[in-house]
Order: sequence, then structure tokens, then C-alpha cells
Amino acid sequence: GRGTPMDIRNRVVAILAEQALLDPADLREEMTLADLGIDSLGVVETLFAIEEAFDVSVPFNANEPLKGDFDISSVGAIAAAVERLVAEKQGR
Repeated sequence: GRGTPMDIRNRVVAILAEQALLDPADLREEMTLADLGIDSLGVVETLFAIEEAFDVSVPFNANEPLKGDFDISSVGAIAAAVERLVAEKQGR
């Protein structure tokens, strides 16, 4: 079945929460990965988990994380970026 944006958002939040060892209910859209206590290694692990969960390829360069097309500036931004990747994949 196709994931609705809400399903995608909830799964992204669940993945982030797991990585941060937090309850998904405690995550807010505007929180940054730093707010969640996710370090650079955690970011890489999180993005791998997202790739596996959604069967997408995240355009992320660990050496220049801010230069990629994938916005990891906040929980909401990550969710939106994953939604876009999933939509692009389904559109092919």
C-alpha cells in the first residue's frame, strides 16, 4: 500500500525517536537533530534507517551534510524531504 504523508511523517518521527531514545510523542516539527541529541554518526544511522524503511536513496553527503538536497535541519524538514523522495519514487 502507498504511504500517505501522515504515515510517512509518523514513521520518520518514530525512526528519529528511536535514534534519540525518546518517545515519539515528545518530538516536535521544529526540533533539530541537535535538540534530539543525535550526533553526526546518529544522523548517518538515521538516514540509513530511513532508506531501508522507505526503500529510497537519500542524497546525503556525510562529509558535507548541509550541501545535500536532503534537508536535515529539523524533524519537520526531514519528514518533508522523505515525503518528497517517496513521491518521486512512486512517480517513476
